[in-house]
Amino acid sequence: MNPYSILSQTQRQRVSDGKQVSILEGCESADRLLVLVLPQLGDFDSLEYAWWLHRSAKELQAAEITVRAVGIGDRSSGERFCSYTQFPEDGLFVDPKAELHQQLGLYKGLSLKVPAFSAAQNAWLNLLLMCAGLGSPGTLAEVFRGYRGDRNAPQLIAEDEVVQATPLPPLKGSAFNLAGGTGFQRPFELATLRLRNMSEALSHWKTYVPDAAYITQRGGTFLFDGSGILLYEHRDRGILGFASNMSNPLSFLPLKGRD
Repeated sequence: MNPYSILSQTQRQRVSDGKQVSILEGCESADRLLVLVLPQLGDFDSLEYAWWLHRSAKELQAAEITVRAVGIGDRSSGERFCSYTQFPEDGLFVDPKAELHQQLGLYKGLSLKVPAFSAAQNAWLNLLLMCAGLGSPGTLAEVFRGYRGDRNAPQLIAEDEVVQATPLPPLKGSAFNLAGGTGFQRPFELATLRLRNMSEALSHWKTYVPDAAYITQRGGTFLFDGSGILLYEHRDRGILGFASNMSNPLSFLPLKGRD
Protein backbone atom coordinates (compact mmCIF):
# COMPACT_ATOMS: atom_id res chain seq x y z
CA MET A 1 0.00 0.00 0.00
CA ASN A 2 1.40 3.42 -0.93
CA PRO A 3 1.95 6.08 1.75
CA TYR A 4 -1.02 8.22 0.72
CA SER A 5 -3.43 5.28 0.99
CA ILE A 6 -2.15 4.51 4.48
CA LEU A 7 -2.32 8.13 5.60
CA SER A 8 -5.77 8.70 4.13
CA GLN A 9 -7.12 5.73 6.12
CA THR A 10 -5.46 6.74 9.39
CA GLN A 11 -7.26 8.37 12.29
CA ARG A 12 -5.41 9.75 15.29
CA GLN A 13 -6.12 12.14 18.16
CA ARG A 14 -5.89 15.78 17.09
CA VAL A 15 -4.10 17.96 19.60
CA SER A 16 -6.32 21.03 19.19
CA ASP A 17 -9.57 19.41 20.35
CA GLY A 18 -8.70 15.85 21.41
CA LYS A 19 -10.92 14.34 18.71
CA GLN A 20 -10.06 11.10 16.94
CA VAL A 21 -10.26 12.08 13.27
CA SER A 22 -8.58 11.46 9.93
CA ILE A 23 -5.13 13.04 9.87
CA LEU A 24 -5.94 14.33 6.38
CA GLU A 25 -9.23 15.95 7.38
CA GLY A 26 -9.51 19.34 5.72
CA CYS A 27 -6.77 18.58 3.18
CA GLU A 28 -9.08 17.67 0.29
CA SER A 29 -8.46 20.91 -1.60
CA ALA A 30 -4.75 21.21 -0.81
CA ASP A 31 -2.54 22.04 -3.81
CA ARG A 32 0.42 20.44 -2.04
CA LEU A 33 0.29 18.33 1.12
CA LEU A 34 3.33 17.90 3.35
CA VAL A 35 2.98 15.12 5.93
CA LEU A 36 5.60 14.73 8.64
CA VAL A 37 5.67 11.50 10.60
CA LEU A 38 7.77 12.56 13.56
CA PRO A 39 9.56 10.47 16.18
CA GLN A 40 8.93 11.26 19.88
CA LEU A 41 7.74 14.84 20.19
CA GLY A 42 10.62 15.50 22.59
CA ASP A 43 13.16 14.13 20.10
CA PHE A 44 15.93 16.36 18.71
CA ASP A 45 14.61 15.77 15.19
CA SER A 46 10.99 16.68 15.96
CA LEU A 47 11.87 19.94 17.73
CA GLU A 48 14.41 20.99 15.11
CA TYR A 49 12.14 20.13 12.18
CA ALA A 50 9.34 22.21 13.70
CA TRP A 51 11.78 25.13 14.09
CA TRP A 52 12.51 25.07 10.35
CA LEU A 53 8.81 24.96 9.53
CA HIS A 54 8.05 27.92 11.79
CA ARG A 55 10.97 29.83 10.27
CA SER A 56 9.45 29.32 6.80
CA ALA A 57 5.76 29.60 7.75
CA LYS A 58 5.07 32.56 5.44
CA GLU A 59 6.80 30.87 2.51
CA LEU A 60 4.84 27.65 3.08
CA GLN A 61 1.59 29.60 3.08
CA ALA A 62 2.55 31.53 -0.07
CA ALA A 63 3.38 28.25 -1.82
CA GLU A 64 -0.03 26.86 -0.73
CA ILE A 65 1.52 23.89 1.04
CA THR A 66 -0.71 22.35 3.70
CA VAL A 67 1.21 20.74 6.57
CA ARG A 68 0.11 17.87 8.78
CA ALA A 69 2.24 16.06 11.36
CA VAL A 70 1.91 12.93 13.48
CA GLY A 71 4.26 12.47 16.43
CA ILE A 72 4.79 9.85 19.11
CA GLY A 73 3.26 10.92 22.41
CA ASP A 74 -0.10 11.82 23.89
CA ARG A 75 -2.20 14.97 23.78
CA SER A 76 -0.23 16.58 26.63
CA SER A 77 2.96 15.93 24.66
CA GLY A 78 1.40 17.59 21.65
CA GLU A 79 0.22 20.62 23.58
CA ARG A 80 3.68 21.18 25.04
CA PHE A 81 5.29 20.66 21.63
CA CYS A 82 3.01 23.21 19.99
CA SER A 83 3.47 25.73 22.79
CA TYR A 84 7.26 25.53 22.46
CA THR A 85 7.61 25.28 18.67
CA GLN A 86 4.51 27.28 17.67
CA PHE A 87 3.41 24.41 15.44
CA PRO A 88 -0.39 24.74 14.95
CA GLU A 89 -2.35 22.40 17.22
CA ASP A 90 -4.97 21.69 14.57
CA GLY A 91 -2.27 20.29 12.30
CA LEU A 92 -0.68 17.93 14.83
CA PHE A 93 -1.85 14.43 15.72
CA VAL A 94 -0.44 12.00 18.27
CA ASP A 95 0.32 8.29 17.99
CA PRO A 96 1.21 6.88 21.44
CA LYS A 97 2.42 3.48 20.17
CA ALA A 98 4.09 4.52 16.88
CA GLU A 99 1.62 2.38 14.98
CA LEU A 100 1.58 4.64 11.92
CA HIS A 101 5.37 4.54 11.79
CA GLN A 102 5.21 0.75 11.71
CA GLN A 103 2.53 0.74 8.99
CA LEU A 104 4.72 2.97 6.84
CA GLY A 105 7.75 0.77 7.45
CA LEU A 106 9.83 3.54 9.01
CA TYR A 107 13.11 2.70 10.71
CA LYS A 108 12.61 1.54 14.29
CA GLY A 109 16.16 2.39 15.25
CA LEU A 110 18.71 0.12 16.83
CA SER A 111 17.01 -2.85 18.50
CA LEU A 112 19.63 -4.64 20.58
CA LYS A 113 18.15 -6.41 23.59
CA VAL A 114 19.62 -7.22 26.97
CA PRO A 115 17.47 -10.02 28.44
CA ALA A 116 17.44 -8.58 31.97
CA PHE A 117 16.33 -5.13 30.75
CA SER A 118 12.78 -3.85 30.40
CA ALA A 119 11.56 -2.53 27.05
CA ALA A 120 12.23 1.04 28.20
CA GLN A 121 15.72 0.17 29.48
CA ASN A 122 16.61 -1.50 26.19
CA ALA A 123 15.29 1.52 24.32
CA TRP A 124 17.51 3.83 26.38
CA LEU A 125 20.53 1.62 25.73
CA ASN A 126 19.87 1.64 22.02
CA LEU A 127 19.29 5.41 22.01
CA LEU A 128 22.66 6.03 23.65
CA LEU A 129 24.35 3.78 21.12
CA MET A 130 22.61 5.59 18.27
CA CYS A 131 23.77 8.94 19.65
CA ALA A 132 27.29 7.51 19.39
CA GLY A 133 26.64 6.65 15.74
CA LEU A 134 25.88 2.92 16.00
CA GLY A 135 22.88 2.05 13.86
CA SER A 136 22.48 5.77 13.15
CA PRO A 137 24.53 6.77 10.09
CA GLY A 138 25.47 10.42 9.83
CA THR A 139 24.62 11.35 13.41
CA LEU A 140 28.14 12.16 14.61
CA ALA A 141 28.95 14.14 11.46
CA GLU A 142 25.75 16.14 11.95
CA VAL A 143 26.60 16.83 15.60
CA PHE A 144 30.04 18.13 14.59
CA ARG A 145 28.48 20.31 11.83
CA GLY A 146 26.45 22.03 14.53
CA TYR A 147 29.65 23.09 16.26
CA ARG A 148 31.93 23.91 13.33
CA GLY A 149 29.36 25.82 11.25
CA ASP A 150 28.31 25.34 7.63
CA ARG A 151 28.85 27.82 4.80
CA ASN A 152 26.26 25.96 2.71
CA ALA A 153 23.53 26.62 5.29
CA PRO A 154 21.71 29.90 5.99
CA GLN A 155 22.31 32.00 9.07
CA LEU A 156 20.01 30.67 11.78
CA ILE A 157 19.91 33.39 14.44
CA ALA A 158 19.25 37.04 13.57
CA GLU A 159 21.79 39.61 14.69
CA ASP A 160 19.45 41.19 17.25
CA GLU A 161 17.79 37.94 18.40
CA VAL A 162 18.55 36.75 21.94
CA VAL A 163 18.78 32.99 22.52
CA GLN A 164 18.48 31.44 25.96
CA ALA A 165 19.99 27.95 25.99
CA THR A 166 20.43 26.74 29.57
CA PRO A 167 23.03 26.50 31.10
CA LEU A 168 24.55 29.16 28.83
CA PRO A 169 23.86 32.84 29.52
CA PRO A 170 21.54 34.67 27.08
CA LEU A 171 23.36 35.08 23.75
CA LYS A 172 22.67 37.74 21.14
CA GLY A 173 22.84 36.60 17.53
CA SER A 174 25.64 39.02 16.73
CA ALA A 175 27.86 37.19 19.26
CA PHE A 176 28.28 34.35 16.77
CA ASN A 177 29.93 36.73 14.31
CA LEU A 178 33.11 36.44 16.40
CA ALA A 179 33.41 32.83 15.25
CA GLY A 180 33.38 33.52 11.54
CA GLY A 181 31.18 36.24 10.02
CA THR A 182 27.57 36.53 8.85
CA GLY A 183 25.18 35.23 6.21
CA PHE A 184 25.73 31.53 6.81
CA GLN A 185 25.45 29.02 9.65
CA ARG A 186 28.20 30.18 11.98
CA PRO A 187 30.23 27.98 14.35
CA PHE A 188 28.26 26.97 17.47
CA GLU A 189 25.06 28.55 16.12
CA LEU A 190 23.17 25.32 15.41
CA ALA A 191 24.67 23.64 18.49
CA THR A 192 23.22 26.45 20.61
CA LEU A 193 19.73 25.97 19.16
CA ARG A 194 20.03 22.23 19.78
CA LEU A 195 21.11 22.87 23.36
CA ARG A 196 18.00 25.01 23.81
CA ASN A 197 15.85 22.15 22.48
CA MET A 198 17.57 19.64 24.74
CA SER A 199 17.00 21.85 27.77
CA GLU A 200 13.31 22.13 26.88
CA ALA A 201 12.88 18.37 26.37
CA LEU A 202 14.73 17.35 29.53
CA SER A 203 12.88 19.94 31.63
CA HIS A 204 9.54 18.42 30.58
CA TRP A 205 10.62 14.88 29.79
CA LYS A 206 7.64 13.02 31.26
CA THR A 207 5.30 15.25 29.31
CA TYR A 208 7.13 14.85 26.01
CA VAL A 209 7.86 11.13 26.46
CA PRO A 210 5.10 9.34 28.38
CA ASP A 211 6.40 5.96 27.13
CA ALA A 212 10.15 5.61 26.58
CA ALA A 213 9.77 2.30 24.73
CA TYR A 214 9.61 4.17 21.40
CA ILE A 215 12.46 6.66 21.77
CA THR A 216 14.57 5.04 19.03
CA GLN A 217 11.80 5.13 16.41
CA ARG A 218 12.62 7.36 13.46
CA GLY A 219 10.27 9.32 11.25
CA GLY A 220 9.65 10.26 7.64
CA THR A 221 8.59 13.07 5.31
CA PHE A 222 6.04 12.75 2.51
CA LEU A 223 5.04 15.41 -0.02
CA PHE A 224 1.97 14.85 -2.22
CA ASP A 225 0.24 16.79 -4.96
CA GLY A 226 -3.47 17.58 -4.87
CA SER A 227 -4.31 14.14 -6.27
CA GLY A 228 -2.34 12.23 -3.65
CA ILE A 229 0.58 11.48 -5.98
CA LEU A 230 3.83 11.14 -4.05
CA LEU A 231 6.24 13.89 -5.12
CA TYR A 232 8.95 13.37 -2.52
CA GLU A 233 9.73 11.20 0.45
CA HIS A 234 12.52 10.92 3.00
CA ARG A 235 12.79 8.07 5.49
CA ASP A 236 15.03 8.87 8.44
CA ARG A 237 17.93 6.47 8.98
CA GLY A 238 19.31 7.95 12.17
CA ILE A 239 19.18 10.67 14.80
CA LEU A 240 19.58 14.18 13.33
CA GLY A 241 18.82 12.75 9.90
CA PHE A 242 15.30 14.05 9.31
CA ALA A 243 16.20 15.54 5.92
CA SER A 244 18.28 14.53 2.92
CA ASN A 245 19.90 17.98 3.06
CA MET A 246 20.44 18.90 6.69
CA SER A 247 22.09 22.19 5.68
CA ASN A 248 18.68 23.30 4.42
CA PRO A 249 16.04 20.70 5.42
CA LEU A 250 13.21 22.31 3.42
CA SER A 251 15.20 22.60 0.17
CA PHE A 252 12.97 19.95 -1.45
CA LEU A 253 10.00 22.32 -1.26
CA PRO A 254 9.16 24.99 -3.88
CA LEU A 255 9.64 27.91 -1.48
CA LYS A 256 10.69 31.43 -2.39
CA GLY A 257 12.21 34.10 -0.18
CA ARG A 258 14.48 31.82 1.86
CA ASP A 259 18.09 30.83 1.33
